Amino acid sequence: MRFSVFLVGRSTGPSDDSYVIQTLADHAQEADRLGFDAVFLPDHHFTGYAPMASDPFLFAAYLAGRTDNVHYGFSVTTLPLHHPVRFAERVNLLDHLTGGKLLVGIGSGTTPEETIGFGVNFQDSKNLMDAQVELVQRLWAKKVEDEPIEFEHGPYKGAVVQRIVPAPYSDRHRLMSVAMREASTARAAKYGWPAFIPAFVPPIPASGEPSTAFQKYLDAYRAAMAGSGQPQNVIDDCMSWTTHSYQCVHVAPTDEQAREELDVILGAYQEAIEREHAFNKRAEAISGVDLPDPPNALSEDWIRTWCLYGSPETIAEQLRHYEQLGVGNILMGFTNGPLTPERYALTQSSLRLFADEVMPRFRSTDQ
Repeated sequence: MRFSVFLVGRSTGPSDDSYVIQTLADHAQEADRLGFDAVFLPDHHFTGYAPMASDPFLFAAYLAGRTDNVHYGFSVTTLPLHHPVRFAERVNLLDHLTGGKLLVGIGSGTTPEETIGFGVNFQDSKNLMDAQVELVQRLWAKKVEDEPIEFEHGPYKGAVVQRIVPAPYSDRHRLMSVAMREASTARAAKYGWPAFIPAFVPPIPASGEPSTAFQKYLDAYRAAMAGSGQPQNVIDDCMSWTTHSYQCVHVAPTDEQAREELDVILGAYQEAIEREHAFNKRAEAISGVDLPDPPNALSEDWIRTWCLYGSPETIAEQLRHYEQLGVGNILMGFTNGPLTPERYALTQSSLRLFADEVMPRFRSTDQ
């Protein structure tokens, strides 16, 4: 089973941006040194949700020159906010720069505040993403001698006459989608993509039984891959990167200490969510939508769905269950919430405990 670090940590104001950016760069390098398999970056705008997330491609390129072994993932790129030609170019270039160690999650977006900032209609974002996916596949496949590809999708209009430069690094791009809807699961199987497997059933992003929800979606994805006609090596690669996510991971010497520290972390996280919610509602009014309020991150259902905490023994026991279900990659946020020096001190001890006392249990052949 693979283990990956999610580079997320909030800046609560302009004066925090530089500290959070540099700290998350340090966090990525430490994860690489400790043997984690990948670092994943979000794609977010305007809120302070990881300030370098305004351009995760640029930040990943920066990290690629400072790390040795990790893969680079995106969780997830809000595709409607990216010009399709620019997206196709940047994925190819970053794939070359990382030697093919690239996994690009894609989604349609979750907040009107981000879409209206880029001139995209939030209510059109899902259809726009579907159109973008098909167009990007055509752009990657285009040869110089082919007829120009003309397009007009939402705010994006143009024509590509020659080809996308640079050429693809390999004959297969590892995009990733959330395998929640039947259509998204089928698309992942069609193109041979790994998938993010949710542990909740919409519209409520939390669950009293996250393992049950996860297994439902994983089984559907596994069945779709088995019937896809993909080569076995592609299926094996997809399953090895199929991902279960935890927004907040905290390891401490004892379960009691881990829960006490987690409650402090989540309290600060909830305050940030509530502050941002007021701005989200303004954007919803401009966009003509009225979305549900964000979930309560202090509720036991949310903690059960999105948090992994406890002593190394407790953490390993919970992860062993997902290993048995067949998940390939565990994506973990060790820095969730406002990222202060005090918060990062907890992160560092937690990350090292996980690397020293949890990961070896899943890497040793005799376990």
